[in-house]
Amino acid sequence: MSTNSNEPVVWLTQEAYDRLQDELTFLSGPGRAEIVARIEQARSEGDLKENGGYHAAREEQGKAEARILYLKDLLRRADVGEAPADDGVVEPGMLVVANIAGDETTFLFGSREVAGDTDLEVYSEQSPIGVAVHGAKVGDKLSYLAPNGRDIKVEIISAKPYQAS
Repeated sequence: MSTNSNEPVVWLTQEAYDRLQDELTFLSGPGRAEIVARIEQARSEGDLKENGGYHAAREEQGKAEARILYLKDLLRRADVGEAPADDGVVEPGMLVVANIAGDETTFLFGSREVAGDTDLEVYSEQSPIGVAVHGAKVGDKLSYLAPNGRDIKVEIISAKPYQAS
């Protein structure tokens, strides 16, 4: 749960939370050790200015450390629970089908981390469309102001709890 009321809480399934916790454990332990070993190996090869392996390993280290910080923050703010009720209301964890500006679009409402490695489009609760559709019901017609200033029409066609495959 969130410790600061200004921070958004992120809804995660137990499966997504466990997967992210496992990733954090790996990156913080064996993953970090592997990168340090590659840096040391590359460093032992001599001149660091022209050592591509060293620079690649350092870049990988930076990305891994950034991911560790992201995961720690995300898991700290996570609200872990079951999928929401199948009541047709758009809320985090719902797979939504909507007509957006004349195009039928299917998306997961919530966190990219819940979708895992799927190609599913994800809209967060903080995105312009997310703010607009949060709490909407099947059949609702609404609109939101896109970042480019256009008024985008949306109709909610269906909203079902997301089930990871």
